[in-house]
Amino acid sequence: MVVLSPSLSLFTSNQLVPSKLFFREQARTVMQQSKWQPCSSAISKPTLQSGFCRRELLLFGLSAPVLAVFPSSGSLAEEDLKMATFVDEINSCSYLYPVELPSKKVIFKWVESRKPERYSSAAPLSPDARLRIVSERVDIVDNLIISISIGPPNSKIIKSVDKSTWTAKDVADSVLADKSALRVTSSQRMAESSVLDAHSGEIDGEPYWYYEYLVRKAPTKTAEESNNYRHYVASTTERDGYLYSINASTLNKQWNIVGPILRKTIASFHLLPPTENYVPPYKDPWRFW
Repeated sequence: MVVLSPSLSLFTSNQLVPSKLFFREQARTVMQQSKWQPCSSAISKPTLQSGFCRRELLLFGLSAPVLAVFPSSGSLAEEDLKMATFVDEINSCSYLYPVELPSKKVIFKWVESRKPERYSSAAPLSPDARLRIVSERVDIVDNLIISISIGPPNSKIIKSVDKSTWTAKDVADSVLADKSALRVTSSQRMAESSVLDAHSGEIDGEPYWYYEYLVRKAPTKTAEESNNYRHYVASTTERDGYLYSINASTLNKQWNIVGPILRKTIASFHLLPPTENYVPPYKDPWRFW
């Protein structure tokens, strides 16, 4: 059995937590209404446009063995956070991700669970294989996930080809509807997930749509059974007729601590000018290597 140093995680402690305390139901976090802005010199202030989804993740089960004790000081947003740059030349996009909080002696333990790959060979998120994960990194210790997915707009939700008419709610609904791993009804999907916020912004003159949502553990569970949520923030933009999305998530009970950090990651996401290594999603759809 591997023993991890408590000083290297946000959610571990040298003290043992009594079992009754550890398994006590956590109160649901109240969403903060503040918006986040994309990291770019060519940014207009995001406007509120005032949305749902399923990917059953192993990390729901991995949260149980971790001894969770949360600092009473609140958010880590103002800490001296160190971030690294991720660049995907195949899909021509980039974002920043957290690597260290020196003042807290925290080092994020990221594992690149899916290396960047072309759309045609990427893992599908739904039975129709429209939406696919092209890269992903996971911090199992702190229960964090950052992933990039690509897929065409859902024609049942986004009916116009003019993206200037798309609202953040439309885009969020389009992406999240295609993330369902099961063929469930609309009512089941809405019971499974709930959009907390949707707004839009611009980077280099192109629209980016930002949204925040919760996902229950499973769409077939009752409300009483589904009190374990993942809290997501996401950003989506369009290129070559496809939606490029970044999602970052953690357990809802950890949101007050790592939520501001994940917002920085989402705000930093942007598309890069294509290079010779860029592979558009529509190229060689039959190719799976």
